[in-house]
Amino acid sequence: MNTKELLKKLTSAVGVSGAEENVADVLKEILKEYGKVSVDMMNNVYCTFGGGYHFLLDAHIDEIGFIVKAITDGGFIKVSNVGGIDRRMVLASEVSVWGTKQGVKELRGVFSTLPPHLQKDDEKNAPELDDIAIDIGMSKEEAEKYISLGDRVTFKRNFTELLGTQVSSSVLDDRSGVAAIILALEMLKDVPAKVTALFSSQEEVGTRGAKVGPYAKNVDEAIAIDVSFGYTPLCKKSDCGEIGKGAMIGFSPILDRGMSEKLIAVAKKYGIPYQSEVMGGGHTGTNADVISISESGIRTALVSIPEKYMHSPVEVVDTNDVESVARLLAAYIKERAGEINA
Repeated sequence: MNTKELLKKLTSAVGVSGAEENVADVLKEILKEYGKVSVDMMNNVYCTFGGGYHFLLDAHIDEIGFIVKAITDGGFIKVSNVGGIDRRMVLASEVSVWGTKQGVKELRGVFSTLPPHLQKDDEKNAPELDDIAIDIGMSKEEAEKYISLGDRVTFKRNFTELLGTQVSSSVLDDRSGVAAIILALEMLKDVPAKVTALFSSQEEVGTRGAKVGPYAKNVDEAIAIDVSFGYTPLCKKSDCGEIGKGAMIGFSPILDRGMSEKLIAVAKKYGIPYQSEVMGGGHTGTNADVISISESGIRTALVSIPEKYMHSPVEVVDTNDVESVARLLAAYIKERAGEINA
């Protein structure tokens, strides 16, 4: 499966937190050749196959965005954030309002901005969302034919192939992790173990999908796959991985150190590019935080894809890193299954 084509397909699907139905439908179609597919009431998508020792692979399918809270008399759309929106990115951004009154209809719009000629000195900082609105070029009466309060808004889809193996899109967090799992499933069809791929919802609003996803699954080990910081100018190198240098294997007080060390051993054995990521404190900011304390506790590791410009409309990953993560996941599960079944 071509990695760029897979990423383009996944990032084209809409899935703002709490409204992941579109991306869930896309995944159901992709996953049906790998195992039993189901979707729960949280919009978590599961794909399960095999039997025996049980591995869980998790990546979240939801994305940051906005939710419609009002339509003004002038036809402007007022919104609140869904997840961690960087307000510096909002002014003059192109967006899609996903109206639901006549089926799902995409309405193109732009965030309003005040021309610099009219700005006062104290108006040159990023405004609060309450102070701006989306212009879709309609009157209030026209807008209300398509848009309901609670409808979601996304940044305009903009999948772009950069030079080399890097790609840019607004939703590579965490559709690149989703792609890595799908690529790994291709390599795990005959593994002597049970594998559940959990494509979880509502991570951006509190890791909610992953809190319920592992329940009653009798999982033995879990690996969460997400993105992490790729180095760019103005970043501290000690806080970042490097784009193109491979999978980021996490070390943290809440992660299972034995799994992290085993992942490194497997990477070395099979020549898979990797880098280590150390996270202090009591959380990683990913679904690993809640999976590890699900039920009576689950041994959990974290593998990340280095990403530039996180939570922006122009996130960037390297497809080589996505593929390195996929190879690492498959090799790890095969190695562990071989040890357990020996």
